[in-house]
Amino acid sequence: MRVLSDISVGAAALVDRVGQSWLSRTSGNGEVHGQELAILRRLALISSVALFVVPAGLSFITSPAVALPAGVATVCAGFLFSAVGSIALSRQRPLARSPEAVVVEHRDLMLEAAFGLVLLLDPQGNVTTVGGRDRSEFLSWMHDPTGRGFVEQIHVSDRIVFLQAIDVLRQGRDAYGADLRLERSAVVGGDEQFVHIRMELTARRDGEGRLTAIIAQLRDISQDQKLREDAARKTAEAESANDAKSRFLAAVSHELRTPLNAILGFSDILSGEYFGKLENDRQREYVGLIRQSGAHLLSVVNTMLDMSKIEAGRYELLLESFSIEDSISTCEAMLGLQAKEKGLTLTSRIQRGLGDIVADQRALQQILINLVGNAIKFTDTGGAITIDAALTDGMLKLSIGDTGIGIASERLASLGQPFVQIQNDYTRRYAGTGLGLSLVKGLVGLHGGSFSIASAPGEGTVITILIPFDGSGVAAMQPVDVNRTVDFPPRLKHTVEIDEGRNKEGMNGPAKAKIA
Repeated sequence: MRVLSDISVGAAALVDRVGQSWLSRTSGNGEVHGQELAILRRLALISSVALFVVPAGLSFITSPAVALPAGVATVCAGFLFSAVGSIALSRQRPLARSPEAVVVEHRDLMLEAAFGLVLLLDPQGNVTTVGGRDRSEFLSWMHDPTGRGFVEQIHVSDRIVFLQAIDVLRQGRDAYGADLRLERSAVVGGDEQFVHIRMELTARRDGEGRLTAIIAQLRDISQDQKLREDAARKTAEAESANDAKSRFLAAVSHELRTPLNAILGFSDILSGEYFGKLENDRQREYVGLIRQSGAHLLSVVNTMLDMSKIEAGRYELLLESFSIEDSISTCEAMLGLQAKEKGLTLTSRIQRGLGDIVADQRALQQILINLVGNAIKFTDTGGAITIDAALTDGMLKLSIGDTGIGIASERLASLGQPFVQIQNDYTRRYAGTGLGLSLVKGLVGLHGGSFSIASAPGEGTVITILIPFDGSGVAAMQPVDVNRTVDFPPRLKHTVEIDEGRNKEGMNGPAKAKIA
């Protein structure tokens, strides 16, 4: 056994010296691979054992003089045949690749498979490699982008943007995006001279953080840019048309008010019979109709003028301290006779000790008149109209309820828009322009308040507004939500509501009621 071990060690050393020299000559590049050398060592170990086993086995069937050389020759031939075959087979198998080779392969794969056009840039912005899934499409209208070719195709005004993007990456950013315009190499048909692209830049750095390369991915955004330009153009046209409409309404309103004042003044003189009595009641009726129609038209004109001022941002509020109870009383005095003639009951409930509110008195008076006037218009004989006023968490809460025709849920969202009415042109039985609620919403919004509607067809409507009691909402203009839990009038049930504000409790404190 000691002899066998010595022979094995000696064979391994011999294989190391001879095998390295032979492998370096047969590898083609002078390199010796450890895997091939290990194969030779294993074959040498097996062959050294076989030098004893094979001759000993042959000695049983032939003489020792013949068995020894025959066994040695057989083992040597087997060693050489096995070594050459195993090494040739191992060289046909792929060798393990270095990490650097894997990185290069992945980079090349990314350059070929990535969306759009992919450019590999050096830290100065020169293009070194061109790739990308849509490379052929881009290069069909571009010049060769390699070197400085890409920069030279950028619109002159956008080159500073490209250089700034490169500088941002030099300063430490890992990624950056920019929109550029590239010049077409040839303009055909209706093509634009420049193509809008979106460029996403990604930095590659060494171990010390220095910028070594930049990967730029480009995609065509010409269609997106066109859509943005169309949207901006249409928005500008809409704003211009709206401004023109507002200016037209303001001009027409001013022009109409002058002759209307003359109509109202002379109709008042005729109805007062200051310069002679009228001949009969028919003449007096006609004069009254002229006065009534002129007053209605003046009201419409004033509303249109106020709406145009609100839309143009020129409606100026005059804040002052006044009693909300007096404003409600004035509204009842103005509309009480109209409600009585139609057979309606007009009531008001005002919280005791409410005090004075800081707001624009004329605007608040107009809000009340419009809301109560609408309630009278849309309530049939025998109905009831209520005006509730209370202080809730620093907000004046005004609720105008009626037992009129109500509003369908699908129409609630459209109410408050200019010239929108509850019924269509074929079925409506009530005159009007549809500006009342729109004006109310505008005036409430100027005070920084909120507007909400609760209604059901055939059961009535309750409109609730909240206005800051101290006038602070005029500057803040913050929307406030309201919870409209209404138990008056009694006929209003199963309401559908539109909220604009935060949840609030119902009115607090005792209330006093009176009937106009």
